[in-house]
Amino acid sequence: MTRLINLRPSRRGRIMAGAVPILILALTYALAAALRHADNPADKVLPTVGAMASALWRMATQVDPVSGQITLLADTVASLYRLGAGLALATATALTLGLLLGVLPLARAVLGPVITVIAVIPPIAVLPILFIALGLGEAAKIALIAIGIAPYMTRDLAAHVAGLPAEQFIKAQTLGANSWVVAIRVALPQMMPRLIETLRFSMGPAWVFLIAAEAIASDVGLGYRIFLVRRYLAMDIILPYVAWISLLAIAADALLQLASRKGFPWAQGAAR
Repeated sequence: MTRLINLRPSRRGRIMAGAVPILILALTYALAAALRHADNPADKVLPTVGAMASALWRMATQVDPVSGQITLLADTVASLYRLGAGLALATATALTLGLLLGVLPLARAVLGPVITVIAVIPPIAVLPILFIALGLGEAAKIALIAIGIAPYMTRDLAAHVAGLPAEQFIKAQTLGANSWVVAIRVALPQMMPRLIETLRFSMGPAWVFLIAAEAIASDVGLGYRIFLVRRYLAMDIILPYVAWISLLAIAADALLQLASRKGFPWAQGAAR
């Protein structure tokens, strides 16, 4: 008798199994929207699939007479720029501090409590301070993303490095390696796969901080557009934008997984 815990679907089976709930949700929504519109053709809460497709096509192809740009393209480019810059800043900070705290016990004793305190501060609460200190431009939005995810990434990477077998550090020092060489040659290579995984897990919060910043002070961006059209109950635009953000997040996650598999195949084997 085969137990459920031992059932392992093939790649094709996983794809098909994962598609079933999504298909059910899509069909349920389409049916609910059709029923609401049959009862009230002017309903805006659940736009039909055709209405959303028409609105998205308009946003993706027509030039906005005010900005002179294609709205969806301009919003996407602006948001991805802010997200990418924030992630890059957070990654560089977490990589440096995580390596330092993980290798040097003295650094953990000095900087660990400060990072812990920063990590428990709600980043959204810091947003007004960032706008006052950095202005309403791009710097504040990028800083919010970095501040929001860098402490978590730093603590995770530091714990990972500190948890590496002590024998590795002892052997490297026995062979004459100093602290710098131990950090770069022993700890850093083993930390890189973890860095990608930590970055993957931080993508969700990063999107939240981006949309929050764009909703408060921006004139272009995916978050800005969602909060702009909500005044008119334009669910035919809001829902496609939410779906588009989800697709961008899924694509970014897939790229990070691919980078991890290609760059560190040994870590993937160990994970299994």
